[in-house]
Amino acid sequence: MFRKKSSSLTQSQTTKSIVVSANPMMPESHKRKRATVESIYDTSQAQSSVLERAQEVEVSLDPKFPSLLKVMLPSHVTGGFWLGLPKKFCCEHLPKQDIMIALEDENGEEFETKYLADKVGLSGGWRGFSIAHKLLEGDVIVFHLVTPSKFKVYIVRSNGLDELDGALGLVRLEACKKMDTGDTTACEREESETLEPISEDNAIALNTKSCPISDHSESESGDVGFEVLDGLRLSESVVTFEEVKCMDDFNVLVNGLIINSEFSKYILNKYYELCCSQNSFLHEHLLEGLNCKLVAGVISETVNIADAIRACNITTPEGNFSTWDQTLKAFQGLGMNIGFLLARLDQLVSLASKSKRFKEARLEKDQAEEEMRSLEAKLLEVKEAVSRLESEIETLNTSSENLELMFQEVAKASW
Repeated sequence: MFRKKSSSLTQSQTTKSIVVSANPMMPESHKRKRATVESIYDTSQAQSSVLERAQEVEVSLDPKFPSLLKVMLPSHVTGGFWLGLPKKFCCEHLPKQDIMIALEDENGEEFETKYLADKVGLSGGWRGFSIAHKLLEGDVIVFHLVTPSKFKVYIVRSNGLDELDGALGLVRLEACKKMDTGDTTACEREESETLEPISEDNAIALNTKSCPISDHSESESGDVGFEVLDGLRLSESVVTFEEVKCMDDFNVLVNGLIINSEFSKYILNKYYELCCSQNSFLHEHLLEGLNCKLVAGVISETVNIADAIRACNITTPEGNFSTWDQTLKAFQGLGMNIGFLLARLDQLVSLASKSKRFKEARLEKDQAEEEMRSLEAKLLEVKEAVSRLESEIETLNTSSENLELMFQEVAKASW
């Protein structure tokens, strides 16, 4: 491995090595063995060769824009396909929020990737780039940040020079085109600068033009099974639910990260029970690229609603059912498999509605019967009045003729 004399690597920087997990099957609670990236390459000569060629590409780039080198590890090109970036580089040059970042290859083709600011790395979209370019362990990628949301990417293969020659020629041509005629010798001066050797032990300590190696956020540098990212772990591989035999095997995987640490033990156990009831991961078909904390919130709230459904009773307010229904439907729109909870909720709403109607009908019946009793009492009074009047009429009717004669006699009587 060689570097330019003008490089300013400190001893602590040059001695830092990227580590990988030596035993991906080791329980998480045990101390992990660590190995240097030298184990990726067949020989130290192969390692020195590819790193030297990668630095040749980097020093040929326009220094106005920051750049960095990344050695491809298993977690970058297989399994979780997660690419962590140097933390200081991200803090100084990349946005503070999650955004889409374009990767432009040597052919000018762009690939959209999801940059997770909290985890300082590329997730959604990186897998497609890696597969499309057939990246392998040991390849070195040169990232040149030409805009805040775009990297120009140069691939240095660990097994050949073809792409390197093209990449190196391309960046030198672009650099020379941008110089005035009087400054074209700068290209020649850059090529002629002397190089001094770096020891094999320090070969992996690659400096970027903008941040020291000590700030590299190699969260993914362990073999992806057990490295930790602020409590999150990179997944070694995608596991189907059929392979989960007990709670110890249960991991919530999002964007290549295991996010079990985002949940309390109670929530995680309850979510495991829900998944077991459907024999699948309920979050398996969530939209790609969702923030891990958002997914954790969705899962936690799903568990809370499931608990509330279990604890509700026939007198639970309708508003609660409506809120749960709207929330679950929103989660379903994001891809959560919670149709069974919605179906249960519909059954409960139907039963609660029938119970409510039963109580309402019984109350209405009681009111109708009360009104009927009132009307019956009134009818009885009316009937009694009719009977009394009929008797009176009958009595008066028998002497009506005599009354008329007496009336006439009185009227015609002498004074």
